[in-house]
Amino acid sequence: MSGTLILDCEGLSKLVRRSPELTEWLAAAEAEDIRVVTSSVTLVEARDPKVHQARFDYAISRVNVVPPTEAIARHASKLLAAAGLHGHKYALDAIVAATALASPAPVTTLTSDPEDLLSLCGHGIRVRKI
Repeated sequence: MSGTLILDCEGLSKLVRRSPELTEWLAAAEAEDIRVVTSSVTLVEARDPKVHQARFDYAISRVNVVPPTEAIARHASKLLAAAGLHGHKYALDAIVAATALASPAPVTTLTSDPEDLLSLCGHGIRVRKI
């Protein structure tokens, strides 16, 4: 593998909705042998009751789902403290950020709110708005 592509909630939601933009990212990742990852907590955040379960499950089958280990949770907590952000509002973003920082480099994270992830990760990863 030559790096990691992380999908946050918006990235995963666009995958479920078969967004052409996300389809291009996945095709490029496959061509470059880049591992596509999402956090298991993102599955919960991205779940839309209007989407059929089979469609959601198929989209999930196309990515590697990574659970937040204790080490990831502790790192996420430290990222929140360093950024001066409260876990009540930014917990899921912090878990995505810690997952990204623990993934094989180079790491690109696709998100709808790049400012939040950049405040948590600094410049340790590439963040792209989708």
